Amino acid sequence: MNQENQKSSPLGEDLGGASSAIKILVIGRHPEILATVVRLVNNNPDWIATGCQTDDEAIQAFDEQAFAMVLLGGGIPPESETRLSAYFIGCNPHIRIVQHYGGGSGLLTAEIYEALR
Repeated sequence: MNQENQKSSPLGEDLGGASSAIKILVIGRHPEILATVVRLVNNNPDWIATGCQTDDEAIQAFDEQAFAMVLLGGGIPPESETRLSAYFIGCNPHIRIVQHYGGGSGLLTAEIYEALR
């Protein structure tokens, strides 16, 4: 289940918007938590999140868009984290990868800002 950024309607239509926004790939295994994290990231007008639940969806999204950051959420098995991180770094050695396991919107925002420094 690919959770597109806030510039998409529920039907997946492009609604236009901030092309200069920082694109963040959010990966998580729990649909409700993933949707919440995507929504929280998208509350910042400078960020656009795309959410993916599976490794294959995440790799496909990464190949199709120029992400500045990957946010690894809870529920991802260690072997998937290792595989995904190796793939993303292999494609883009400058990609920022952040592990986020919860803690509220304030912590999430701080983690993203820190990684973007």
